[in-house]
Parts: sequence; structure tokens; C-alpha cells
Amino acid sequence: MRHLISPLDLSIEELEHILCLGQEIMESPEKFSHICEGKKLATLFYEPSTRTRLSFEAAMLNLGGKVLGFSSADSSSAAKGESVADTIRVISSYADICAMRHPKEGAPTVAAMYSEIPVINAGDGGHNHPTQTLTDLLTIKTLMGRLDNMTIGMCGDLKFGRTVHSLINAMVRYPNIRFVLISPQELKIPDYLRREVLDQKNIEYIETDQLEQNMPKLDILYMTRVQRERFFNEEDYIRLKDSFILDTNKMKYAKKDMFVLHPLPRVNEIATEVDNDPRAVYFKQAKYGVYVRMALIMSLLGLDKAKQ
Repeated sequence: MRHLISPLDLSIEELEHILCLGQEIMESPEKFSHICEGKKLATLFYEPSTRTRLSFEAAMLNLGGKVLGFSSADSSSAAKGESVADTIRVISSYADICAMRHPKEGAPTVAAMYSEIPVINAGDGGHNHPTQTLTDLLTIKTLMGRLDNMTIGMCGDLKFGRTVHSLINAMVRYPNIRFVLISPQELKIPDYLRREVLDQKNIEYIETDQLEQNMPKLDILYMTRVQRERFFNEEDYIRLKDSFILDTNKMKYAKKDMFVLHPLPRVNEIATEVDNDPRAVYFKQAKYGVYVRMALIMSLLGLDKAKQ
């Protein structure tokens, strides 16, 4: 039995298999519409979510399976003090696979220790978000035709942004990857990520608070929102929330074939006027999330070999 807690739980070969399967599903979704008949996905979301929860549910329904679960801790026995370990023990009797989002880092790891079914980390605090990373990789691979030899700009909240942390961990495994890390001083990437990932692997990167002047060198611009829910006080959030706003004027400095990604939701870090630019692919990215989660569910249930 396999779990997915971190992007590093998958080898490069396994990643490639899931991404290729995701592309196959994208091209011929009807071929996969009965693969999970008789299977159930439990979505255990202790924290609010739109895209991740609904895309997991859409993925399972598209595969012919069924879905059960809860969308907030208040609507579960967590409100009564039930532990994650006890919850997953019970859910293991109800479902075949589980997707869990939790505000505490490490909660899905604890669940995996006690679970009798595969556990997928759907986001744990500011730590990891591996299925968003799979979504990002499928988007980049599909649009760029490769996952190597590129410069990736990451802009916004790089300290608390679990999507950023997961994507950095995944992309450093491919050759000739360079990062431009754009953030306010207070929201720079955590020291451990700089030390244990970028420096240790001799990855080329720069840290800056300048977006506009770095636009021309980027192949991918990964925008993120400043996350109100990760701040300890409102004053710091208000001071930093509008640090970077991507608009059509800044897009004039970007390459013709650069793509803008965003894990969503956005607040105002990307002006709506950018939506009409063909290089703005964040809504397409959200759509790809369903395909890659379909591929992941199939793989963890061992049904990827059963496709017709």
C-alpha cells in the first residue's frame, strides 16, 4: 500500500508515469469512466478548500467511483476532540482511499501511520501540497513540452506557501533548473529549504524583491497570494498583502512563450486584465488538476494497469 504525503514519495519514473497517464486521460477521458466502479474516496478536509476538494471529488466521480467525507473540522468529530489517528482508523472501514487536508503540518503523516487505505496529503499547514505539485508539473509538461532546462520565477508568499515548497522540491530533481525567488524580506523561503534543498543540490537561484526587472529571464512565473490565514497578526498581513501585483504592464516585459501559473485562489496579486493574455494559464492549470488526480487515484489503487 502506497501513500502520497510529499512529492518526494514518488520517484522520477513514478512521476513520469502519473503525468503521462494524466495526459492520456486528458485526451480520452471516456476510456477511464468506469475504472473505479465500486470504489469510494473519502475527503477529510479540516480546512476550507474549493479546487482541491472539488477536483478530488470530480476525479473520483469521473472514474466511476463514489465520494464521502466532510468539508470542515466543525462538521466532523474533530470538533469533539477526536484524534486524526482514530478518525482514519474508522474511515479505513468506509472507503478505499482518502484525501486529507489539515492545518497542522504532519497530520497526514500521522494518518498514514494508522490507515489501512492509501492516504493522499491534500495540504498540511505551510508544509506540503503534493497534488498541487502534480498539477503544476502536468501543466508545465503539457504547455512547455519538458520539465528541465528552464528558469522558474516564484513570486509572493514563499515562506508559508506550501505549493511553492512542494514545487521547489519536485523541480530540483530535473536538470538545469534555475529559480528566481521574488518576495518581501519577511516572506522569503524558509532557511531549511534554502539550506537543505537549493544549496545542498547546488541549484542556481537568486532572491530578490524585484518582479518587473526579472520578468524577461523567466520561462515560468508562479504567482502566489499572501495568505491571511498563516499570519499571527492582521497588521503584518495588511502591510504585505499587496507587495506584488501582476498586471498587463508588467507582462510586456515577459517572453512571448512564458506562462503564468497560480495555485489559486487569487485575491488581487494578478489583475483580472491579465486573464485575457494567452500566457495566463491558471484556470487551465486548475482543470489539469482533475486529470492528474484521476491518474494518482488510479495509481495508488493499483488500477492504472487495468485501463482499457
